Amino acid sequence: QVQVVESGGGLVQTGGSLRLACAASGNIFAFNVMGWVRQTPGKQRDRVATVTKDGTPSYANSVRGRFTISRDSAKNTVFLQMNSLNSEDTAVYYCYVEAVPTRTDYYAQRAYQYWGQGTQVTVSS
Repeated sequence: QVQVVESGGGLVQTGGSLRLACAASGNIFAFNVMGWVRQTPGKQRDRVATVTKDGTPSYANSVRGRFTISRDSAKNTVFLQMNSLNSEDTAVYYCYVEAVPTRTDYYAQRAYQYWGQGTQVTVSS
């Protein structure tokens, strides 16, 4: 079983910064991609950023140049540094990890997504 716990959300003014953290734990063979999505009421979840096992980042166009995703693979932790925040960034941010539970799953190329509970980010003008 995998636990995914986010932290770091809160209230910030336009132009400010926040740093989110997400720690994954569990008796798992390997963690692959880790990432963040966000959701506002009545809308679907949108991808924000992902980082592969080797540290390669990928960003949504809306956050590229303002957000930075990073990863501490030794601690199974992913971070999202958010700068130059604006009202459109207000959302609940969810962390997810793609985990390979066992060696058997690894050789079978099976992986599963696990999600955190979400953390609210509110940007005020």
